Amino acid sequence: GPFTLTDMNGQKFDSASLIGKPWVIFFGFTHCPEVCPTTLSDLSQAYVQLGEKAKDLRAVFVTVDPERDTPELLKDYLSNFDPRIRGLTGTKEQLEPMFKAYRVYARKVPGNDGYYSMDHSAIVYLMDKQMRFIGPLNISDDDVALKDIRKWM
Repeated sequence: GPFTLTDMNGQKFDSASLIGKPWVIFFGFTHCPEVCPTTLSDLSQAYVQLGEKAKDLRAVFVTVDPERDTPELLKDYLSNFDPRIRGLTGTKEQLEPMFKAYRVYARKVPGNDGYYSMDHSAIVYLMDKQMRFIGPLNISDDDVALKDIRKWM
């Protein structure tokens, strides 16, 4: 579904800007201990392996933790990965309809001393040029992921 959020540079980001090229979207959070950094590393590696064709793939990382994930924090966190991955955040009111449209599961899990984590679905969605869902992208398997991406480029 269409969405308007704030990118990691504090600018408005409208999903209409994704129309015209295939793209991937992943939902996660900056305090994620394992799944998110691993997935973003795998996605960064896919960009490297795509070489020149990487210019035709867009990627967005949408937070499931808007309480902590400010644009500044997203920008700092994503500086560890391929610079073509755009971080997006918004208010809970902006994100909830998006989570529903993309069928994203996200739940706050209380921890010690006020700390919390987020339990969330870990699907990388492959989308076509018209923003239609193609299918989940098996980003952890380089050969399969690259084959799927190339097919839709």
